[in-house]
Amino acid sequence: MKSLAWITKETARTVQERFGTPTFLYCERLLLEQAQAALAFPNPFGLTVRYAMKACPNAAVVRLLSQAGLALDASSGFEAWRAIRAGVDPGHIQITTQELPEDLDELLQRGVLFNASSLHQLDRYGTLRPGDTVSIRINPGLGSGHSNRTNVGGPAASFGIWHEYLPQVLKLAAKHHLRITGLHSHIGSGSDPAVWQRCAGLSLAIAARLPEVERVNLGGGFKVGRLPDEPSTDLQAAGAPVAAELERFARERGRQLHLEIEPGTFLVANAGALICAVTDVVDTGARGYRFVKVNTGMTEILRPSLYGAQHPIELIPLDTEARIVTEYVVVGHCCESGDLLTPGPGDPESLAPRLLTEARIGDLLLIGGCGAYCAAMPAKNYNSFPEAAEVLQDCHGRLQLVRHRQRLDQITANEILPDILH
Repeated sequence: MKSLAWITKETARTVQERFGTPTFLYCERLLLEQAQAALAFPNPFGLTVRYAMKACPNAAVVRLLSQAGLALDASSGFEAWRAIRAGVDPGHIQITTQELPEDLDELLQRGVLFNASSLHQLDRYGTLRPGDTVSIRINPGLGSGHSNRTNVGGPAASFGIWHEYLPQVLKLAAKHHLRITGLHSHIGSGSDPAVWQRCAGLSLAIAARLPEVERVNLGGGFKVGRLPDEPSTDLQAAGAPVAAELERFARERGRQLHLEIEPGTFLVANAGALICAVTDVVDTGARGYRFVKVNTGMTEILRPSLYGAQHPIELIPLDTEARIVTEYVVVGHCCESGDLLTPGPGDPESLAPRLLTEARIGDLLLIGGCGAYCAAMPAKNYNSFPEAAEVLQDCHGRLQLVRHRQRLDQITANEILPDILH
């Protein structure tokens, strides 16, 4: 499987011996390859690629992609500060957030860019920075994604300012003497070049009504296939009609707009894997299922439980004996019936057994496609399980620890027993 091919059995065992399990493993080579592919996105008048760091905010990954030439998209003030702590120039960070940071003014003073995602946010920004420039996020009325949980555009999405409210945007800009120089839209995840062309067309139609716009950000959501039969976005195919729309706009409007994109999954998904261990093998009789229990689950990889996401899984036997292949449902270590690693596609409540090498206690299990929205989006500390370690395999094959496994005293550090219980 392509999202596991870069990990050898020897590497997986070395990770287990040195760092324990479960452990996330990231591949520097693949991260850099994906960064270069993103930087080659078709663009007639200049390109900025912003890494959507919510996908994997580990400092080592953030710094690596920043040094590769990518700017940053932060989904909260906290993410912006994490990026700054990782060594990213604040001027290369743009915040696009559902919740305004309480310390927004301090971040702006540091040089962080701001993308207003609602009329309230635009008004608040104008109060803090009257007469300044600003970017706005518009919901163009179009959405894309394999489910409502990955669709961030259209009438069912709360993200961005609804496109019909542009007159209110202009009134607020006039009130605070703001210059709207950036226009942002993001429709969700998808691979269809026609959808990207339509999204670009809708965004440029709005840009035509904003004469000071200099850059147009079309967001991210470039789909990555984690399994062999899943499609991946061809950035050249997706970008060609977008470039054509920008060229058409330049001919008709006399403005050459700088393009921005914000990939997250595309950059990191298949550059990460989760290494865990088989802790038990059980079954529910002749008419039931065989289950493999592992020492990970929704505490590290929530996507299958959340929306039936599919990840490649490979079993690495502890010994070299020949074994049969059989069907297993893989379940996590949480006391939760929804802690399921092999659900039906798009159906987190169904069981979809996988063909795996016969499992025995102590074997290793590799879960691929875990670079995006796994370590970053867990059911953290559920059942008081600690956060997993994270390791980076550099271009020379060396394994570098980039996050320690969490300790129990770190889980409970902020708890306080009131005097009444003493």
